[in-house]
Amino acid sequence: MTRLKTRMVIFLVCLGGLLVEVGYTRIVSYKLWYYYTYLVLGLALLGIGSGGVVVSLSKRLKEIPSERLLPKACFTGGLSILASYFLNAVLPIDTIRIWDYGTASSLKNLLLLGIMSGALFGSFVALGVVISVILSRGGNDIGRLYAADLIGAGLACMVAIPLISGLGAPAAVMVGAACFAVASIVSSDGFKGTQPALSAVLAVVLVVLALFPSLTPDIRIEGTKPQDPSKIEYSEWGPVFRVDAISTDSDTKLLAHDGSYGSAIHRYNGDPDTLERFDSDPRSIPFTMLGADPQNRDKSGNDHTLIIGSAGGNEILASLYYGSKNIEGVELNPVTIGLLTDHFKQFTGDLTAIDNVTVHNADGRSFLARSNDDYDLIWYVAPDSYAANNAASSGAFVLSESYLYTVSMIKETLEHLSEDGIMVVQFGELDFEGAPNRTSRYLMTAQQALEELGITDHSKHLLVAAELQDGFGDLSTIVLKRTPITEAETSRALDAISNVPKTKLQFAPGSEPAAGIVGSLASAPDLQTATERASIVDRNIFPVTDDAPFFWHFVDFGTVLGDITRPLNSLNPEDSIGERVLLLLLAISVLYAAVFLFVPFLRRSNKGSEATDRPFRQPLNGPAILYFASLGLGFMLYEISLLQRLTLLLGYPTLSLSVTLATILISTGIGSALAGRAVARFSMLPWLLLGALAALAAVYQFAVGAITEATLSTPTPVRILVAVLLLLPLGCCLGMFMPLGLSKLAHLRGAGDDSATSHEPEDFSPTDQAQHAVAYAWAINGFFSVIGSVLTTILSMTFGFRNVMFLALAIYMLAALSWNRIALRSPADSTAVSPAAA
Repeated sequence: MTRLKTRMVIFLVCLGGLLVEVGYTRIVSYKLWYYYTYLVLGLALLGIGSGGVVVSLSKRLKEIPSERLLPKACFTGGLSILASYFLNAVLPIDTIRIWDYGTASSLKNLLLLGIMSGALFGSFVALGVVISVILSRGGNDIGRLYAADLIGAGLACMVAIPLISGLGAPAAVMVGAACFAVASIVSSDGFKGTQPALSAVLAVVLVVLALFPSLTPDIRIEGTKPQDPSKIEYSEWGPVFRVDAISTDSDTKLLAHDGSYGSAIHRYNGDPDTLERFDSDPRSIPFTMLGADPQNRDKSGNDHTLIIGSAGGNEILASLYYGSKNIEGVELNPVTIGLLTDHFKQFTGDLTAIDNVTVHNADGRSFLARSNDDYDLIWYVAPDSYAANNAASSGAFVLSESYLYTVSMIKETLEHLSEDGIMVVQFGELDFEGAPNRTSRYLMTAQQALEELGITDHSKHLLVAAELQDGFGDLSTIVLKRTPITEAETSRALDAISNVPKTKLQFAPGSEPAAGIVGSLASAPDLQTATERASIVDRNIFPVTDDAPFFWHFVDFGTVLGDITRPLNSLNPEDSIGERVLLLLLAISVLYAAVFLFVPFLRRSNKGSEATDRPFRQPLNGPAILYFASLGLGFMLYEISLLQRLTLLLGYPTLSLSVTLATILISTGIGSALAGRAVARFSMLPWLLLGALAALAAVYQFAVGAITEATLSTPTPVRILVAVLLLLPLGCCLGMFMPLGLSKLAHLRGAGDDSATSHEPEDFSPTDQAQHAVAYAWAINGFFSVIGSVLTTILSMTFGFRNVMFLALAIYMLAALSWNRIALRSPADSTAVSPAAA
């Protein structure tokens, strides 16, 4: 097979593999819960690493020429992806029941999750086989092959979100599988035999399924999600989540976000007088506090309202009813806005076309930073405020970062208020009186923001009310003001609260705080007092910062580990379900790596020792294992922490995913392509790269924050350019490490030979031992990438992004130290490469 064909094949399968991976993250978030997307990422990397183990161990695969092996492997990959999707789409499952330890339902759903995981895992094994075969046989072309791998993956990051938005997540999976079928055709020797014809048929079938998603089975969602498919009127996949419009009565459509109720659309006839339902709604509190009177809208006391998370427009309707003169809504998901402007345009009275209403498709944090306006009311609609009666919906956010609820965001908001303006945040609480986690945490975050603004008595700037239901599903309303809340404002707020059924004041300036932690925190005069009061709570409710913006993470991982054997309350998603999923995946990754990296070789050694009477030796020595493990772990620490951190700069989480991953992967590919020339000129290249990483670490630690603040108000293309410039040098540096190690292994000749060189003929073939070592190194890198992907999130949630990036630098320092040992003692012959010998 020509080098060009080989590069095309690895490019296509890596393009397809990442499309499948990204598509499945959206599908699994919809079918199960958000935090199971980490399971997809982990299983994908485990599957790819397993392909390396298969190639490393299988004598039969080593004997098959690439021209015969690659077409079959690529075809198998495409077919397995198709089969996996059909199985996972129709599989019934209720993962919440898994945590009811000791029950038949727990065992059943655990088994179903295992089947689903096995199907996902199997989708990526062929990808690992193809990559491992190509790299292990790459010889002097390893750097360019690895570059083609990364550039293909980078291109997938660029096209995945537009593809999902245009055709849907299932289509992204089908297009990814089609890339494997095309790769099978490319790697074939013309159209000789049946294999190319089969691959062509598979490619056509997959393209048809991508273009006509209705031909694929409907995705059967989690049993706990309260969605009746028969009542769905309209569905659309979006870059943030899938939206389903569900009819409840003639005047209301509930909007399900990834299968959980997230907001609603209400019928509107264009006459604000018909919206009197807001008189007894908690949404009346901020307007009445500002002096609004729906009977005299010309004197509303509210000239400018900004709604962050305007969703289906209910808060816009409330603003119209209370006479807001200028109403701006900010909504992240374009699909939701499209429902108002297109599909339900008449139903909502063409809400977005009303003269004083403007809806922006933007991230709230970046929009506010770009705004030069002052607002009388800035209103944050929490993602679960409509879903207070859906216990599981908000828990899905536990592992996601949110820059809307950090200290810096509260300060930014307060600074955008008019002289008497207020900011309002509303949270759904599962049990406000028993565990008001979200309200308490936001109050603590507000306490730190007020402290940093130099405000002395914080209690004069806070007001809290709560709507308390008979069962579960409460709603809290938090009001903050840069200037002290006046007696008149408090009085008006109390009037509004008295008109809202089941709603009680928790705290207002000049009043006695209600019993419980919320009243205690709101009435604290300063941060120190609030911190002392928060320390008695058994959940993590301390302030949230931009360095670790995991607002929904209420249970420390140490506590989760201590309670790991305790059954969970399946109705309470804040009872550490997301954290347990992460720890479970970490444990599986470590166990899997140990079993599949070492046990197969132990079995092989037992057979080998009988035949040759030679003790078992690993294919790599200790420093080589450490080198490739460090690259897998360190790369993920850099990649995921920067992806999360640059979400603030880029605004959209999906934009951050696309730009960050695409830039890192493509620039890493550039670095890989340059690695061969660079090592020939600089014998100390790993140490030069480490020095460059140290300099970049200083930039990321001490300059990115200032750069973000300085550019947050600039247009999106400018912020994308800034992100690319920040990431490009990092990717180039990281990209050189892997081909340096693989090339070193590929050129090794035998025991005791430390003179490995890259000055071989262009068409040289690595020895069988060298191919074995390269495949094994790829597997090690893959498995530790899995561990790194999970560990990065755990460490970020515990210690913050800054510390994670310092750890990444330290791990690459281990790689550089290991490089020296590899250069001196890395013969491919198994008699000198065991960890013991090292």
